[in-house]
Amino acid sequence: MTDAQDTAADSSLRTTGGTPPDDAESSATEAPIPLLEPREGIPPVVADEAALARVIAAFAAGSGPVAVDAERASGYRYGQRAYLVQLRREGAGTALIDPVACPDLSGLGEALAGVEWVLHAATQDLPCLREIGMLPSSLFDTELAGRLAGFPRVGLGAMVEGVLGFVLEKGHSAVDWSTRPLPEPWLRYAALDVELLVDLRDALEKELERQGKLEWARQEFDAIAAAPPAEPRKEPWRRTSGMHKVRRRRQLAVVRELWETRDRIAQKRDVSPGKVLSDAAIVEAALGLPPNVHALAGLNGFGHRMGRRQLEQWQSAVDRARALPDAALPQPGQPVTGPPPPRAWADKDPVAAARLSAARAAVSALAEQLTMPQENLIAPDTVRRLCWEPPRVVDAESVGAALEGYGARPWQVEQVTPALVTALTP
Repeated sequence: MTDAQDTAADSSLRTTGGTPPDDAESSATEAPIPLLEPREGIPPVVADEAALARVIAAFAAGSGPVAVDAERASGYRYGQRAYLVQLRREGAGTALIDPVACPDLSGLGEALAGVEWVLHAATQDLPCLREIGMLPSSLFDTELAGRLAGFPRVGLGAMVEGVLGFVLEKGHSAVDWSTRPLPEPWLRYAALDVELLVDLRDALEKELERQGKLEWARQEFDAIAAAPPAEPRKEPWRRTSGMHKVRRRRQLAVVRELWETRDRIAQKRDVSPGKVLSDAAIVEAALGLPPNVHALAGLNGFGHRMGRRQLEQWQSAVDRARALPDAALPQPGQPVTGPPPPRAWADKDPVAAARLSAARAAVSALAEQLTMPQENLIAPDTVRRLCWEPPRVVDAESVGAALEGYGARPWQVEQVTPALVTALTP
């Protein structure tokens, strides 16, 4: 049992609402308690400016950290916008806000300026929260805290059960949150997601402090809070599932035309692109290069349930790709801005390949010693870049400076530099 798991089994962490359980001597082996209802019941959904103003006032007057969560409609709607925002703070209770009816939550964000936000897997929710005017100045990510502390399972349900001894309701995470009105069971699930988030934060903070990792976690949280919005992905059509089968440039052009046509339709209809046309169908059309609608209709994904008008729409995209001059066809691979894929290193630069092998082994051993995933100890891409182009003089100062230049946090530089210096030294 790891230190983190040992702490997770400590019954003193099994609290709710900051209050110790009735039986202070309760055993950690007791069955977890199902958490079926929010403490104050399911709050009404905030869907107008007057109700929002009351929530803003209540949360501004609250105390301590604020638990924040957001529900999206991935797989149902276009994009990753928020369709429900949940918050909980001491003195304010729980709020469920409809960001469709109240699309500007900047007033709430301002009211919580300087307050620590507690999120689980923060990088998933921050983009959609930013869109509606909510962005924390400081945060605590309970999922990332669990990773750094060495917990083997870091989903919210697993963490709440392992650390606090409660079982959260399951089953509604993948529903269509754009549904209106939202069913009561979904709202209960949403409220419970923030019910114990601050309690979990407090327990994990104690565990990180006990392991000597609290400052590491704070540096990670600060980096997330300060990170700018992600740049739009270049040539996103290249991420179509099954692209490894598509090798000829003309076929790549078909993928691009179909993907871009699908994206325009999905955005206009506000539906998930996969509901318009599957990735598998796009790849089938690219490989088959159908010359007409009849041939297209015979391919998987373009079956009898697709109307003539739809088939003509997709065939037009294929025809556009077929008609492109060779000079306008996409290149087979994406432009490489960093090192080549590691599988090619042995042929391109055997010495660099040996460095990478030694560095990976060193990072793996250190991560195991520190009881955390390798990717949280140091980003794999950072290790690859360092090994492909190491400093001219390999020492602690030069390696540390290189790691810092690639975005490594101070605690990471301190932990991995000695091991990487050894791995990079001939």
